[in-house]
Amino acid sequence: MTRNLLVIGATGQTGRHTTDLLLQRGHHVRALVRRADERSQKLAGLGAEIVIGDVHDLDSLAKATEGINAAYFTYPILPGLMDATANLAQAAEENGVEAIVNMSQISARREAASNAARQHWVAERLLDRSPSAVTHLRPTFFAEWLINMWNGTDELRLPFADGRHAPIAAVDQAKVIAAILEDPAPHAGRIYPLYGAVELNHYEIAEAMTRALGREVTYVPIDLEEFTAVLEKRGASPHLIQHLLAVAVDYRNGVFAGTNDLVREIGGDDPLDVETFVTQNRAFYDNRSA
Repeated sequence: MTRNLLVIGATGQTGRHTTDLLLQRGHHVRALVRRADERSQKLAGLGAEIVIGDVHDLDSLAKATEGINAAYFTYPILPGLMDATANLAQAAEENGVEAIVNMSQISARREAASNAARQHWVAERLLDRSPSAVTHLRPTFFAEWLINMWNGTDELRLPFADGRHAPIAAVDQAKVIAAILEDPAPHAGRIYPLYGAVELNHYEIAEAMTRALGREVTYVPIDLEEFTAVLEKRGASPHLIQHLLAVAVDYRNGVFAGTNDLVREIGGDDPLDVETFVTQNRAFYDNRSA
């Protein structure tokens, strides 16, 4: 059955894959984006209805949710999550949106040292009070982290000691998101931690990248002070830096560790392992290292 579905943040990592999957399955997808650009034009070319709006503008969200059966909500690590969540809850209630899939994070908890992670936990509780059927997703670190933090020197200089996680690609999360949007009822009120194929430490991740790229990649553990300097040099905001430093400690303490079969059970497919993910993105690594 064709459904009317809203993807908020449709040009982002999980949003674009979710939009693509839903369109392939014959659904009407309304893609909420902040501006028209090449990314939104590509989604329009696939058949998405592009709506320019802002989650901090209740009126634009109310318009975007008109006639929508279910919505996917994701928000970047930026200030304003609580306002955006409240606006979505209000707009969804006004327009009778049946279900919301909310992208949270695995470190979301009341006692989190990260401001962003704690706000995600509060945002979950806010959405739980809405009349929509809500499902929260709490992924571990994205596999895309291995792209976003790549410095082109064949070194992974990260503050994670010997902690472990199972990197999960955005495309695999999209399979879960799309499946829940298509049939929300079995997932109402659930919180799903999401993991990739295999739990690894960063020494093992570097070994997998070495195999995929055909050249040696080395993991170099660094302290939080060096990591702060790296983030500042990259122009990260104070909000993002505070979050990443706090979750680095969480990571060392095992908060990001674990595995399960939810990608297969809900999304219908096995998640990518690190070697396959890096191989699929080899052009990026070759260009950055040239």
